[in-house]
Amino acid sequence: MAPAHDRRTGFSRRRQYGMFLGYVLAIAGAVVGAVLLVASTFNPPLFAGLRMTAAAVTAPVSSGLAALGSAGATVSGAINGWVFAHAENAAMKRELAITRPLLMQARTIAYDNRRLRTLLAVRDRTAQPVVAARLVSSTASSGRRFALLDAGRLHGIEIGMPVRGPDGLIGRVTETGPNAARVLLLSDTDSIVPVRRTRDGLPAIAAGRGDGLVDIRSVNTTNVRFDAGDVFVTSGTGGLYTPGAPVARVIASGADTVSARTFAHPDTLDFALVERPFIPVPPPAGLPTATAR
Repeated sequence: MAPAHDRRTGFSRRRQYGMFLGYVLAIAGAVVGAVLLVASTFNPPLFAGLRMTAAAVTAPVSSGLAALGSAGATVSGAINGWVFAHAENAAMKRELAITRPLLMQARTIAYDNRRLRTLLAVRDRTAQPVVAARLVSSTASSGRRFALLDAGRLHGIEIGMPVRGPDGLIGRVTETGPNAARVLLLSDTDSIVPVRRTRDGLPAIAAGRGDGLVDIRSVNTTNVRFDAGDVFVTSGTGGLYTPGAPVARVIASGADTVSARTFAHPDTLDFALVERPFIPVPPPAGLPTATAR
């Protein structure tokens, strides 16, 4: 019977060399560590030099590993981008289709705004107050609606000047004296004021009814719907009243013509402001022109 081979380490020359090499490396590592420890303790400049030398040796290796990692990440990103490129392209096309009309609309609005600002700079007029006068009296119960101011031609008031209160438009001057002026109120049957609706700019006419209210009538349009609470302000059409002055609020919903209550109530006011016309209108032929002093 053949003798069994002994598998112990002592009988394997390769294993013996391996163990010996391991011991040598361990002892060398311990010696190197001890030397570095002593150098770092007793000679820091020497330790710093050794550290930088080791860094100079290992830097290329680290740089190569970092480059390999970056290349791997780049390849992975390229693969992901190629896989999802079609979906992202479709999403971007959809967003572009949505935003293009909005961009064109914004550009159109910006152009119109610049153009209108240019026009307004040429044609617009700022209402200039002439005098603040006391409302001496007003006819709140008769068929005709007038108010009396305690200022007249001597204070610069002329026929046709708008009269405003703190809450909105009151009316316009129809007669002047040296120290008094007569104001035609918005609710008088002879009063007609061009207005517009604040929420959409719908043009309309505010016509007095003689009973303290005004009628809001649509202009050149039929079947116009008015809602309760709609606010109307002066439009500036005709050049007399400054645009944007509050006029009236609709009482009840209706179509074409509805009743509205004026914001300004002359019978409750003490003072009113007389302004120059938005754009002065020349007097009719044959009538003398009042001269402001």
